[in-house]
Amino acid sequence: MKNFKAIQGEFTVCRKEYITPHYIRIFFTGKEVPLIANTTIGVNNKILIPPKGVHTIHFPEFDYEKMQWKPQPEEVRPIVRTYTHRGIDLEKNEIWIDFVAHGDEGPASAWAITAKEGDLLGILMKDGETELYAKAENYLLVADSTGIPVIAAILEDLPFGVKGTCILEVDSKMEEQRLETKADIRFLWIHNENPQQGSRLAEIVKQQPMPETSRSGYVAAEFSSVKEIRRYLRKEKNWKQEELYAYSYWKSGVSEDKSAIDRHQENAAG
Repeated sequence: MKNFKAIQGEFTVCRKEYITPHYIRIFFTGKEVPLIANTTIGVNNKILIPPKGVHTIHFPEFDYEKMQWKPQPEEVRPIVRTYTHRGIDLEKNEIWIDFVAHGDEGPASAWAITAKEGDLLGILMKDGETELYAKAENYLLVADSTGIPVIAAILEDLPFGVKGTCILEVDSKMEEQRLETKADIRFLWIHNENPQQGSRLAEIVKQQPMPETSRSGYVAAEFSSVKEIRRYLRKEKNWKQEELYAYSYWKSGVSEDKSAIDRHQENAAG
């Protein structure tokens, strides 16, 4: 894989707010904020959490042959996780990222819960604009709680006149968010208190009427759900590759770094 031009920088927490009991929006500031203005809201970025006691970000290099980060000394090596660039305000010199907060079971969740003004975070992301989703007249948007930020960005970008179905899985009624869109979207919220033990996303998708023409799908969820939904749409409903983007954000029972190879292969599947 070819190298790409990357933006990297150190950012500090300037404020945070709870959107729902388990959804935290953290706002960051820093001199590199203007660089991110050239990127697409909703694309993935890498956040880098420094070890305790380390007051700078030691950015790793990426090995594109092995598709993994090059080793770093443990005492300075940041924890690297994948998140979504959720928004930017150049006048305030702020960007923000949404975090699902489920205790300290994951390092990013634990960091977000305790984050306070002045805390340091590294961000690494691809420079330039990206086509986040395929344009169409009919949309199918599917996500668990980890995929809501990208789905929310898509919804905000959809124009008036298009329509679709948006299926979102969260812990409970309290976790349902108000999502803005100009499009005619039918929302289905699924409640699942134990996503590690399985999901009904694929089951619910199969119950929905599917558009036959001018269609675009975006799926962002756990590995098994993404795999089953992709197979259903591609094999049973004959969706073409360019009509569907399906991305696995996590794999049940496996940390992000240890599941990277499996998820990369699945995300690249046609």
